[in-house]
Amino acid sequence: MISIESKEMFETVKNKESVIFLFSADWCPDCRVIEPFLPDLEKKYDKYKFYYVDRDEFIDICVELDIFGIPSFLAFEKGEELGRFVSKDRKTQEQIEDFIESL
Repeated sequence: MISIESKEMFETVKNKESVIFLFSADWCPDCRVIEPFLPDLEKKYDKYKFYYVDRDEFIDICVELDIFGIPSFLAFEKGEELGRFVSKDRKTQEQIEDFIESL
């Protein structure tokens, strides 16, 4: 998974690609639970590029997009929001796959 390095990078990939952003943080235990199966999701749903957004580093992006719980997922295609799976609750692989399938 590619890490977002700047707000400019976030805006560029959001507007040019089919992407799914994972909003997370190193200290988040629920985020660590989903890490083992993220590579499988990236392979299975290769229509999308997956990007990691550090919630603490990019809190301004989170505020702009109303993302207050992590882990959360936000999907865009060429700047258009396709869907969001945003909450503070722990997420299962099945729930995340259901979200991606619904896009």
